[in-house]
Amino acid sequence: MRSLSSYTKSMESFLLLEQAAKSTITNFSPKPSPDEIVNALLCVEKNSKRDKKSSFLEQLLGTWQLCFVTGTKKTRQRAGIVLGAGRYLPSWVKIYLSYACNGENELIETRFYESGTVENLVELGSLKLSLSGPVKFLSKKNILAFDFTRMTVRLFGIQLYHGYIRGGKTSEEKFYEENVGKQAFFAYFFLGNNCIAARGRGGGLALWGRN
Repeated sequence: MRSLSSYTKSMESFLLLEQAAKSTITNFSPKPSPDEIVNALLCVEKNSKRDKKSSFLEQLLGTWQLCFVTGTKKTRQRAGIVLGAGRYLPSWVKIYLSYACNGENELIETRFYESGTVENLVELGSLKLSLSGPVKFLSKKNILAFDFTRMTVRLFGIQLYHGYIRGGKTSEEKFYEENVGKQAFFAYFFLGNNCIAARGRGGGLALWGRN
């Protein structure tokens, strides 16, 4: 059973993450320090691993704006990867993740997953670069695997390119047959109403706010 101090710390971490997301999107209220956000992310991730609560793809549906990320760095002492510094996204670049569900649920390698699509949109002035592709969400582990197979480029509202990238058509066809361990993925540990957080395959942490 959780102690009162642990519960209080968890609630404080949730509130910090929500404040960070809101202040980044609105560019209005003061932002918590990067160190505070990194500590809050680690606290929420630790609690998520302990609670082992399953989530569902429908909790991710909609559009989310990337607010905060951490870097990673290699270290010989630990023979692995540790977190680097955390930072807020600058106001002059906007990065969005949009998830949609295709309503199909399947069994693969004896594990249940929900399938859908993702779009990653980067806005830099009048330039808009969109990468999209399929996703599968493993509810028991809260892992969302994805592959960007298509790209759209627009400049001043004019579409310059739209189509598959890097053998995207073949990758798309084989996506649901591939083992998740071989794919890019996010391990989500916080799925709130106004913000979500995950650790990427490379080890970094990220926080998004609902747009």
